Amino acid sequence: MEKYKLGKVIGLGAYSTVQKDLNLKTNQIVAIKRLYTFDCKNGVPYTTIREISMLKEMDHINIVKLLDVIRNTKNEWYIIFDYLDLDLEKYMVTYLEDSMDKHRIKCIMHRILSGVMYCHKHRIMHQDLKPDNMLIDLNASVVKIADFGMARAFHIPLRAYSPEVLTIWYRAPEILLGSPVYSTAIDVWSAGCIFAKMLMRQNLFAGASKNEHLRKNFSIMGTPNERTWPGVTSLPYYPAGLPEYNPENLEEFFVDLEPAGVDLLSVSCCCFQMCVFF
Repeated sequence: MEKYKLGKVIGLGAYSTVQKDLNLKTNQIVAIKRLYTFDCKNGVPYTTIREISMLKEMDHINIVKLLDVIRNTKNEWYIIFDYLDLDLEKYMVTYLEDSMDKHRIKCIMHRILSGVMYCHKHRIMHQDLKPDNMLIDLNASVVKIADFGMARAFHIPLRAYSPEVLTIWYRAPEILLGSPVYSTAIDVWSAGCIFAKMLMRQNLFAGASKNEHLRKNFSIMGTPNERTWPGVTSLPYYPAGLPEYNPENLEEFFVDLEPAGVDLLSVSCCCFQMCVFF
């Protein structure tokens, strides 16, 4: 770590601290994640090992770049990434007017979807897409997907995965309903929720519990049934007595959005049905 000049802390988590630092040899600003190892038998959480291995294999302009991994003699782990100014959540709060510009939203979404497409082409599901995990520069000209701790590599045919992934407001219905088999469609759903939040400045689906969140989903997108989603009523967390909602017209929620934008939202927020036929 001698070649780095440690700077201010820019992030705190359950397993790590992130600092904005300077590489003294290259004069490059970097982000260094210092891992807490006191509760890990092997010195580092398995999610971090998985994140490191995946990022080593990826090289894309819209994916955060892994620069180095350092383990010192005290068994302390440091992961070095390229640095960006802030995340999308903070950008929307700090630069309210700029972040509401339609052209800027379009550019940000294009970059997010480009990164998601790259992941899926390389058989990786991110599984935790949300504004907090989208790093961005102050001009919104660079957007990079970060935090691959929940990500998984997948293969065909699909196998069962844990349903306990994703922040609830960006979680696809098949996850909320406890489906053991899901696909890349969960990332597309999350991207659609990010798009909606940039447009609305609030979450399109924002329930305080799983059931409330499902009701909000279905009150807008329509309640799935055995005709539209075979097997849905047999999923573990399908709530009894769920009202039969008809799909709403998204144009009524986003009156200023051009037809192509409404179409993108519609495709993103209906993509959970793709998992059944994947």
